[in-house]
Amino acid sequence: MAVTLVLRALGLGDLLTAVPALRALRAARPGDRIVLAAPAALTPLAELTGAVDEVLPTSGLGELHLPGEPPALAVNLHGSGPESITDLLATEPAELITHRHPDLPEVRGPAWREDVHEVRRWCDLLGSAGIPADPDDVGLPAPKVPNPAPGAVVLHPGAAFPSRRWPAHRFAAVARALAGHRVVVTGGAGEEGLAREVAEAAGLGEDAVLAGRTDLAALAAVIADAALVVCGDTGVGHLATAFGTPSVLLFGPTPPSRWGPPVNRSRHKVLWAGRRGDPFADRPDPGLLRLTEAEVLVAARTLLPEATNA
Repeated sequence: MAVTLVLRALGLGDLLTAVPALRALRAARPGDRIVLAAPAALTPLAELTGAVDEVLPTSGLGELHLPGEPPALAVNLHGSGPESITDLLATEPAELITHRHPDLPEVRGPAWREDVHEVRRWCDLLGSAGIPADPDDVGLPAPKVPNPAPGAVVLHPGAAFPSRRWPAHRFAAVARALAGHRVVVTGGAGEEGLAREVAEAAGLGEDAVLAGRTDLAALAAVIADAALVVCGDTGVGHLATAFGTPSVLLFGPTPPSRWGPPVNRSRHKVLWAGRRGDPFADRPDPGLLRLTEAEVLVAARTLLPEATNA
């Protein structure tokens, strides 16, 4: 069986923004085995896409090792640098789809653009190779695993970098204001302390802290069935979009035009102060800090009746 190898060795949100492209590849090459080179922890979500036959554990650039015969097609959904192209060329594919890079002038492809939404970027890349992809095709089915907090309001204060983390005391203020609902605090690896800080400041019990107690599949189940999700520019926000879960998404320093939900989805309220900054900075972005607890609560209360009656 021919293999289509896709490189996307990044995080949760990165995988979810590539779902339309992965499904387009599945439709275009129904007889191929679609192998996704990505971190092993993302396997449960990759399986939910219905587009991936195998996850090849790949923690990052320089870690791609494909056993067996060279792929019939290699697809670079990873990034703009020459390293990702080089990693895929090393597998000796019969065909390669990628953006071009000046360091590798012999490799053809469209130019990389900074001013395009991440979902659209990969759909356009495939389109340049004659493979149509629908950027609205981001939905996922709910995972069939036990949910430790059905119907809860979920606060997710963490993010990959401090610049994207709205302060813990503000999340706690939102939690206190929503005390009439069951509120839980989620978090990824290493975010248990942050989740406890929010829960304690909000007067929530220890059972409200789900950080450190859920694997990715269980976290996805929590998000899929939540009454509301409040978070920053994170993978959890993309999960809420994928499951159609009502969400309040706090953007900064990266604009939602690059990483936000589709603009036609009314169940997702995007807050953005309009100020761009450094997404990798070591402190909360000034634009993100312009977003107030009052703004978040107005958006949350707009969505909660819809969520409760859904």
